[in-house]
Amino acid sequence: MIEVEHLTKYFGDFIAIEDVSFDVQPGEIVGFLGPNAAGKTTTMRIITGFMPPSEGTVRVAGYDILRNSLEARREIGYLPETVPLYTDMTVRQYLGFMGSLRGMSDAAKKQRTGYVIERMRLEDYADTFIGRLSKGFRQRVGIAQAILHDPKVLVLDEPTIGIDPVQVVETRELIKSLGREHTVVLSTHILPEVSMICERVVVINEGRIVAVDKPENLSVRLRGSEQVKLEVRGPERDVANRLRQVEGVRQVNRQRVDGNIYEYTLECDPGSGVRDGLASLIVNQGWGLLGLQSVTMSLEDIFLKLTVRDEEGAPR
Repeated sequence: MIEVEHLTKYFGDFIAIEDVSFDVQPGEIVGFLGPNAAGKTTTMRIITGFMPPSEGTVRVAGYDILRNSLEARREIGYLPETVPLYTDMTVRQYLGFMGSLRGMSDAAKKQRTGYVIERMRLEDYADTFIGRLSKGFRQRVGIAQAILHDPKVLVLDEPTIGIDPVQVVETRELIKSLGREHTVVLSTHILPEVSMICERVVVINEGRIVAVDKPENLSVRLRGSEQVKLEVRGPERDVANRLRQVEGVRQVNRQRVDGNIYEYTLECDPGSGVRDGLASLIVNQGWGLLGLQSVTMSLEDIFLKLTVRDEEGAPR
C-alpha cells in the first residue's frame, strides 16, 4: 500500500533523511519510531505530498507521489503534528469545508460528515466553534478530517501529543479501530503507543532507517539469542544440569523463588523451538512446571539499543 524507496532530503547542506526505504502492507498498522529530530516528520511530509524529496520515490496505493500527486493524495488521510484547524468555524462547517477542498459532492459531504462526527464522538460538539474545544477534542476533529474522504491510507504524526491521559487512551483505541478499515502509519517517539497499537515498527535514527521488523523479532536479533524463563519445583542441581543438556540451550541461570522452587533463565539458539522439549523433560522427570514463557526485550530496550550510542559512537 505504501512503498518508500531511497528517500533523501536536503535542506541546504543539512541531510534531514538519507536513503530511507520501507513498505507498509494493506491493513497494517506500522509504527514509525525515532527520537526527536530523527527525521520522522520530514519522511511523513514527503509520503503525504506535503514536500518533495531531494532523491527517491514514494508510491501510495500504486500512485507515484510526484508523478501522480493528486491521485496519490486522494488515497491519503493526514493528521500532521500541528493540526491545521480553523478556530472560527464550527466542527460541522470545518468538515464541510475540508470536504469541498477534497472535491467531494454535496451528498458525499453530508453523508461522510455525519459519519465521522459520530465515529469521533463529536455529536455534542458538532455546532461548537473549534476555538472553544479542548486539545483532545481538536485532535478528534483533526482525525475526522483525515478520514472524511475514506482514504485507503492514514498517516498520523504524533497524534497524542499534548492531550490528557484519558484522551490518550481513547485516541489509541480509536486508532486501533481505524486500523480495521485503513492502512495506518503512526509516527511517534512515545514507546507505549507503539507497543499498544502497532504490529510492526520502522525505527529511524539520525535520518537513517536502523530497523524494520516486529518488536519480538528485533529482540532476538539484537540479543543474538532467544530467552526462555522457567519456574520449576524440583531438585535444583538436577534440574539445572538436565536443562543444559537440551539441544539449543546455551546457558542456564537460576535463582530461588521459594523452598525448592527455582526460576531458570535460559539463553537459547534463535528459532530452536526449545519450549516443547523443556516442558516434556520437566513433566517426564516428575518435577513441577509452574511457569514457562519466552522473554523478549521491551520496546524501550530495543529503542535504546538502536538509537543510543556509546562514547565511541557505536550503537550500544
